[in-house]
Amino acid sequence: MIRILIADDHMIIREGMRQIVSETSDIVIADEARTGHEALDKALTNDYDVVVLDITMPGLNGLDVMKQIKIQKPKLPILVLSVHPEEQYALRVLKAGASGYLTKESASDELIAAIRKVSSGKKYITPSLAEKLAVALETDIEKPRHESLSDREYHVLCMIASGKKIAEIAENLFLSENTVRTYRSRILEKLNMKSNNEMTAYAIRHKLID
Repeated sequence: MIRILIADDHMIIREGMRQIVSETSDIVIADEARTGHEALDKALTNDYDVVVLDITMPGLNGLDVMKQIKIQKPKLPILVLSVHPEEQYALRVLKAGASGYLTKESASDELIAAIRKVSSGKKYITPSLAEKLAVALETDIEKPRHESLSDREYHVLCMIASGKKIAEIAENLFLSENTVRTYRSRILEKLNMKSNNEMTAYAIRHKLID
């Protein structure tokens, strides 16, 4: 039996997962987590075969959670299930140690197939993501500027480019507004930009936001 931990702050997603899994005979949802801190605590304290993890959660985001899990339980498979399209986060989470990446628009049978595959120690890569990986390998020497950003800086960049204000970002990420402003300053410096408009144009050009 494949025991999974679902980490997602939206109840409707967790309930949908329960419905999907209930139709299988070899997968069971052993536990749920609604925040990043709760997901990290349960993943490190209990035994699961797979963690199904969202990226955007209150407190620690999914990338931070995954990095901590990989330090203490490097063999625990993590399948990222996100609302963000592959262009935004897939390559980054795979480099951080995820075993697979799916969007929440994926079909239920694809999700089940992904859980089964990563639980066996393999990677689950969609055909479209495989193509992106191939392109990334070919162009690795000429990495886009946003690859120099830390995961937190990248997250803040995407939120600013999506039109969110400093206060809203601070509340969402459980940070002070001054800390968010510091991240913004670092992003502008690393990307050699001077305004939010430049960041937004860059994010749109590189398909970092919807």
